[in-house]
Amino acid sequence: MNLIIQGNEVATADLKHLAKLAGATAIESIAPNAFRLVGANTVPEVAPYCEQKELDCAFIPEGRKLADFRLVVMDMDSTLITIECIDEIADFMGLKPQVAAITAAGMRGEIDFKESLRQRVDLLEGADENALARVYEERLRLSPGADPLLARLRELRIKTLLVSGGFTFFTDRLAQRLGLDYTRSNTLEISDGRLTGRVVGEIVDGAGKLAALERVRGELGLKKEQVIGIGDGANDIPFLVASGVSIAYHAKPVVRAQATYALNFAGLDGVLNLFN
Repeated sequence: MNLIIQGNEVATADLKHLAKLAGATAIESIAPNAFRLVGANTVPEVAPYCEQKELDCAFIPEGRKLADFRLVVMDMDSTLITIECIDEIADFMGLKPQVAAITAAGMRGEIDFKESLRQRVDLLEGADENALARVYEERLRLSPGADPLLARLRELRIKTLLVSGGFTFFTDRLAQRLGLDYTRSNTLEISDGRLTGRVVGEIVDGAGKLAALERVRGELGLKKEQVIGIGDGANDIPFLVASGVSIAYHAKPVVRAQATYALNFAGLDGVLNLFN
């Protein structure tokens, strides 16, 4: 196995200690603050040491290449972007604490996602639709490393699917801006320039995200092993489990427990460092 170590800052002493723990035969630099420990053994002592040192670690089979994958499926809020859009819309109404509390409980899996979304959208009733544009223009930022990750996926002609329990207002604009191939999300109902407190049609929850993955995978004729999933919340678990490789990105513990790998400190470009 290769042991990939990355983080905001990787000390030489930590690399040497980890190489000794895992019996690695060589240390290779992949990128700034990202290293490959070659010929490593999968020993349990590595993970707790890395957590203590705020480092991400992953045991990767030798020879696994990013080019072997043909589809990357990712969540939007707090994954591709740094914010929860619905919380920021609520902020313009002075309701962010109430909405954010429901968002957090839903992402931890404490509330059914559909019910949590209904509660939050209901609180937005009467909001000016211009709040959506203000969130997109003033507050929405891509997560660190998103641009290089997407650029590399385009180079390799790997398709991208953005699945979100958030809203089409944002996924549509991001798809056009970033060249994403597919999206699936919820549509806010708007009447006379104001949010009605409802969504249009069936709510896209964890099952909806999974259905979107299965539909696109079927259209492209792909196997599960050719899919990478990236997410952070409990409603991402269904599509993560259905991916050949799943990555919990700065995720809740319930998600990290079921993902193949976790990136707790590196940016989204840390995905690239996992593969040759």
